[in-house]
Formats: sequence, structure tokens, C-alpha cells
Amino acid sequence: MTRATGPTGTTGPTGATSLDQARELLREFPVVDGHNDLPWALRKQVGYDLDARDIAVAQNAHLHTDIPRLREGGVGAQYWSVYVRSDLPDPVPMTLEQIDCVRQLLARYPADLAPALTAADMESARAEGRIASLMGAEGGHSIANSLGTLRGLYALGVRYMTLTHNDNVAWADSATDEPGVGGLSAFGREVVREMNREGMLVDLSHVAATTMRAALDTSTAPVIFSHSSSRAVCDHPRNIPDDVLERLPANGGMAMVTFVPKFVLQAAVDWTAAADDNMRAHGLHHLETTEEAMKVHRAFEELHPRPIATVATVADHLDHMREVAGVDHLGIGGDYDGTAFTPDGLNDVSGYPNLIAELLDRGWSRTDLAKVTWQNAVRVLGGAEDVARGLRATRGASNATIESLDG
Repeated sequence: MTRATGPTGTTGPTGATSLDQARELLREFPVVDGHNDLPWALRKQVGYDLDARDIAVAQNAHLHTDIPRLREGGVGAQYWSVYVRSDLPDPVPMTLEQIDCVRQLLARYPADLAPALTAADMESARAEGRIASLMGAEGGHSIANSLGTLRGLYALGVRYMTLTHNDNVAWADSATDEPGVGGLSAFGREVVREMNREGMLVDLSHVAATTMRAALDTSTAPVIFSHSSSRAVCDHPRNIPDDVLERLPANGGMAMVTFVPKFVLQAAVDWTAAADDNMRAHGLHHLETTEEAMKVHRAFEELHPRPIATVATVADHLDHMREVAGVDHLGIGGDYDGTAFTPDGLNDVSGYPNLIAELLDRGWSRTDLAKVTWQNAVRVLGGAEDVARGLRATRGASNATIESLDG
């Protein structure tokens, strides 16, 4: 089958290129992106000084994300990550600062960014031509083992929580740490149940496969993977095994494919491990994307050329994930401004039409693509809301502690 090989894509029988068709589709069914780390980038680069990084204008030299490129990319809803590193002390106040950053963005750019808490809010924003802005907390360390803090984050607008980041929490195992509790502890299962009761989506990106399975065993609401790809296509522990993908239809949840080269391209896995070691040797955290960190990255890359992922690399994951989970359970979570490198053709948030054009060239229908870009994500959040209404009608908030359940 002919594939899109450049910015114009292939030409169809009407004369419109696949890229033209992609842009037309995104005008009606824009992208819901599951994960963007702009708040953390703003914290690290300018200490939340929004005058210094005014995203109303192009910020190509500093960021993957700004409003002009969100518009160019056909983004209609964005889950802004209110991430803080899991190895830092005092994660709760830092998470609150990240939430405050999102609120400042919403106050500063009301013509473009619409606050959204529900599936209905997402649809209202789409009708208004604004970008629905939701929040996701990346890592269970953000609640400091407190269900009250979990409910507090929900009250402030957080609509998903990733159960772990790169490190274990006391009650859940991470994909990139040594096994701790074998998936979820008793308190971890109570966290999932309380998230269901609140209507907060359980996000299984970053968690160990044992944690994925335990969460699916526990959750009565749809789960998400906010930014993960297929382990069968690229064997990285951050990706989703097929047996887990196979369970998404029964759960009603969705997997939002990520663009991060080290998670989508097998050749990039070993290169990334060496690049991360180089960062640490220079006294830098391997996830840093500051100007200093990028100089270190570029110097390493000059000596050791980086394997390059492409739009087709990401599309290969979606092809496989559709075969295993079905198109009703797929979405997009680029991880922009949370990664040092991006695939060719998906360099920043303006690139989503290139992925949709590639999928059109592979024979994906407009109906299926509308599900991937918009409809699945709206349905899943609405499903979590429905479950929460039922649970709140039958039981009150849990005041369990990790000590009482895990000893």
C-alpha cells in the first residue's frame, strides 16, 4: 500500500492529498492528546514566568507546544500533565504549583484554552472552537499515600492519575523499577477504587505489567494509558503487552499511543540507555530538557548518531494495537515537552495531521480515525463519570490508610 512519504502525503481520486484529508477530518474531530508536559517545561525553563514563554506566539526554539502550533496540529483537547519528579521531596506542594500553572494558562489565554472537567465540557469546547484543557497527575507519589489528597486533586480539576512514574510508590510497582509489591498492594487497590468513586481515570502508563493487570482486575471504570505504545512492536517495559491490550474491550478503556522514540523504535532503546548514562555522568537528570541538558545531548549525538523514528514508526504501533484491542480503544498521547527527542514528521504539536495522513494511506477509514482522535477519549471520560455517579450513590469516601491496609 502507498504510504505518505512527505508533508503532502499521497493524492486521492478527488485530487486532495491524504494530508488535506487529515486536516479536514481534524477540523471536525480534533485530537484529544493524553499527555503534554508543558507545565513542567515552564517550571524548569522560566519558573512559570509566562511573559518569558508567551505561548500565544511561536516558541519553536524552546518548546514543542504553543497555541499557533496546537491550532496547526488540529488539537481540540489536551490533558496537561501536572507532573513532578518522583525522586524529589515534597511532591504534593509541587503538584499544586503545577496545577496553578495550568490555571494561569487558562486565565491568560481564554480565547483558545477552555477549562474542562467532564466529557460534556470537552464537547462544549469543541463547539466553541477552543482547546479543552484537562489535567492529569503523573505518578501516585503526588498523593503522598493519602486518599484525602487524592480527592483534593480531583476537586482541583485533576481527571487522571498515573499510578506510578519511573519509580515505585509504596503501593504500586513501576515498569522501570524493581518489583516491590507485585503489582498493587491492598492500599493500591483501595486507591483504584477511590479513583473510580471520584471519577478520576486510572492511568496505567509507566506502571509494571503486573500493576496493569491488578488495576484491570480492580477497576470498575474504564482505564487509560495516557502515553504508551505496543510492547510487541518495541520491547520496552514502558509499553503495553498484548495480553493487557486484549483486556481493554471488556474494561472499556483506551491506550493512547506515544511518540517518544525510545518507546516506539527498538533501535533507539539501547542508544537511549547510553545517552541517559551520559547525562548522569554530567551530573544531570536523564529526563532534563533544559538548554544545558540539550547541549549535552547534542554533543553525545554528534559522536553517536541517534536512530530516527518516523511517522510510520508510530503508525506501526497503531496498526498492531488496532489488531489486538480494536479501534474503539485507541487514542494519542504524544508526550510533547516531556521528551528530548521526537520522530521525524512529529517534531512538535503541529505534526498530528502527518500521522492521520499516514493512517489514511494505510487504509484506515475516516470513521475509525474520528474514534482515535476524538470520540474514544470523550467516551472513556464519560464512562468514568457514569461509574462514579453509581458508586457515590452507594458508598461514602474511603478514609483507609496505607498503614491500616498494608501494615
